[in-house]
Amino acid sequence: MNDILELLKKGSTASLTAAVINLLIAGLKGAAFLFTANVAMFAEMMHSLGDAINQFFVFIGSSLSKKAPTKRFPFGFGRLVNLVCLFAIIVVAILSYETVKEGIHHVVEPLPTGTDTTMLLINIGVLAIAASLEGFVLYKAGKELLQQAGQPYDGLKPLTLSYRHMNRAKPATKLVFLEDTVATIGALLAIIAILIGRFTGFAPSEGIASIIIGLMMFYIVYKVFMENAAGVLGESDPHMEQRVSQIVLRHDEITDIRKLFVIKEGDDLHVEIVAETDPDITVEHANEIRDEIESLILQQNHVADVNTEFEVDDGRRTWPKTAEEMNRKSKNKNSGY
Repeated sequence: MNDILELLKKGSTASLTAAVINLLIAGLKGAAFLFTANVAMFAEMMHSLGDAINQFFVFIGSSLSKKAPTKRFPFGFGRLVNLVCLFAIIVVAILSYETVKEGIHHVVEPLPTGTDTTMLLINIGVLAIAASLEGFVLYKAGKELLQQAGQPYDGLKPLTLSYRHMNRAKPATKLVFLEDTVATIGALLAIIAILIGRFTGFAPSEGIASIIIGLMMFYIVYKVFMENAAGVLGESDPHMEQRVSQIVLRHDEITDIRKLFVIKEGDDLHVEIVAETDPDITVEHANEIRDEIESLILQQNHVADVNTEFEVDDGRRTWPKTAEEMNRKSKNKNSGY
């Protein structure tokens, strides 16, 4: 039992916070939907419930992924967070489908907009509270994301600069940030739809809002599925490969890099290096060089371990890949090529 509690303490705080807040928000929206029968509120309730389920599973997965390697699983459990995310996203996909389906139904057969001021105030009030809470979680997740990316996080940067550095964040933090971006926008969109329906008499507005919210949820499903599927397979990190290569080649006694891999595994990065050096150096000196290089690499964000091997310089230049080549590789990967 104590081992489980210790693992849970290592889980993603952002995911746990987001799960609790989204569950609370889903309860508020559900109560408002039962009281007002507002379809936009139903869509928002499904979205918040999906987020809560997804983020809770991510928290559990991020905790268990910190479990130490065992004899049966000598490479550890780092990729478990990716597997858990893939399972959780199926639930969100189902909720997304139901949200779009309900929205289409209410576009085809819209309900009367009604004139009850009390109902209007309930809907607007609940959605305003939800938008505020989601915005708070979004800001906290953005701040954590920028910290993990080694970027400044003061002022409004967590709500602006974060989108440029999402690929440098841990999977759990990135997921929370994306989901709460959609959740905050969805709550504001639902408020707009309710006001349009009330003051213009355009009854399908709430159904249209439901469809848009459902489609945004589907985007999250696609994004999370693709990234975690890549994580399960073992995805390379071109940005960190370039950074590590610069550290290695900066050492005066390293003449070339024959092989260099940086593999993402859950929250961690694993570095494999085969470097070339002078054939006349002693074993003891080679070990000193290895220790110096690995110490610097382990100081980089998310790097969990480094395995360095040395080969005799063969006189041919294998590395470095230019910055342009590395950037092109990264862009192609993000574009799906």
